[in-house]
Amino acid sequence: MAEIKLAAEARTEFGKGAARRARRAGKIPAVLYGHGADPVHINLPGHETMLAVRHTNALIGLDVDGESYLSVVKDVQRHPVRPEIEHIDLLLVNKGEKIAVDITVHVVGESAPGSIHLVEEQTLSVEADATNIPEYVEVSIEGREAGDHIVAGDVQLPAGVELLTDASYTVVTITEPRGEESADEESAASAAPESGSSPE
Repeated sequence: MAEIKLAAEARTEFGKGAARRARRAGKIPAVLYGHGADPVHINLPGHETMLAVRHTNALIGLDVDGESYLSVVKDVQRHPVRPEIEHIDLLLVNKGEKIAVDITVHVVGESAPGSIHLVEEQTLSVEADATNIPEYVEVSIEGREAGDHIVAGDVQLPAGVELLTDASYTVVTITEPRGEESADEESAASAAPESGSSPE
C-alpha cells in the first residue's frame, strides 16, 4: 500500500503520567526501533494515526523534528474498554529491505451448493519488500466441493512475496453444514424405540 506520512515529535517525558498527558492532548505515545539503533520515543498525532493503523502492515513515513524515518506498524496496544490506542510499536525499515510480516486471509467466491467453508488460518506469514507489503491475500473457494482443503502452498501470492508459513498447513476447509446433519441424527434417534423397552 502507499506510504502514509505522519508528523511526530520526540518524547522527552516518560512513565504513565506522561503517557496520560499525551493522550489527553490528542497524541499517541510510540516507540520506533530496529537496525540496532537506540529506540526513538515519539508522540504521534492521534486522529491521523488511528486512520493509518486501520490498514494492516501500514507503511508509515515519519517526520520527527526534521528527521525522516520509514517504518511499519508492529504492535498496537489498545485500551481494554475505551476505543482508544494507548501505545504503538513501529519497526524501522529501509527501502528495498525484506521483512517478515503476517498478512490477512480474505476468502472470495462461493463453494459448491450444500457446502460451507471454514477458515483454519486467519493469517499467513510471508517475507515481502518493506515498501510493498500486501494488506491481504485472496483465497478463492469458487466451486470447491465438501471435503476439499486449501493449503498454504496453494495460495497465490503477489510477485516478490515469499511464503514463510509451512506450505502444508490447511488454510480453508470445505465441508458440509454440521447443524443439519446433527438435526437429522437427533430426529432419527427420537423416532427409534428405546433399548430394552417393551410394548404395552
